[in-house]
Amino acid sequence: MRYLLDVSALVPFGFIDHEFHQRVGIWARALASPGVPEFATCSITELGFVRILVQTSQCGLTVAEARSLLVKIKAAGKPNFTFISDDHDISQLPGWVSTPKQITDGHLVQLAKANGAVLATLDRKIPGAFVIPPER
Repeated sequence: MRYLLDVSALVPFGFIDHEFHQRVGIWARALASPGVPEFATCSITELGFVRILVQTSQCGLTVAEARSLLVKIKAAGKPNFTFISDDHDISQLPGWVSTPKQITDGHLVQLAKANGAVLATLDRKIPGAFVIPPER
């Protein structure tokens, strides 16, 4: 299974001090048991990762440091970490998108689907996405 990590999943995946780091880590490790999952990013999720780590005072990273961290995460995950090029325009936006907050989510769901993946998120309000389960 291929998972496009949205920003809500990618940030805790790569930032140990994030409140959901353990939740995302448990999920990722559990996937390794039945088979090797493939995780993916795209331009939107990578840019969001860097933006959040730079803007969040708890992280205290520069743009160069956040970028370097993401490059290291992806390199450590090879060959099971891939990049999905974004070639979707606005015509691909799903019909359920009706508010500004849904635009990027809808775009990422369609991008994942078109590339044989599913969007993995912590957000329960995205139709067609996989919600990473809470810790048990």
